[in-house]
Amino acid sequence: MKRIIIILTVLLTTVTFAQNKNAKASIEVDGVCGMCKERIEKAAIRTKGVKSAVWNVDTHELKLIFDERKTDVKSISKSIAAVGHDTKEIKATEEQYNSVHPCCKYRDEDVQNDHKKEKGDGK
Repeated sequence: MKRIIIILTVLLTTVTFAQNKNAKASIEVDGVCGMCKERIEKAAIRTKGVKSAVWNVDTHELKLIFDERKTDVKSISKSIAAVGHDTKEIKATEEQYNSVHPCCKYRDEDVQNDHKKEKGDGK
């Protein structure tokens, strides 16, 4: 009996410490501008357990630092989709996507081209 208690204690301790308080992850999030950046980062930060969220407009990469004991990448992706932005894992519904500002319609090829022109790398 004593041996079983020791084994269970060791297993529980291992599981408890297996989750990282400062886990890092990077996910791809669709967007085209600074307004998108603000919306994406705000949605990620508002997810309980997220400590840092920085989205790059050019690469569409969202770098995260979060507490694995409180959240995971899928939950963060759901929060981002809820404000209208697609991730590799979760796509925003049409209703969610249509809630973004007209200049942020990243699925629209004309909007994408307009933003490329503004940056000077379009036609």
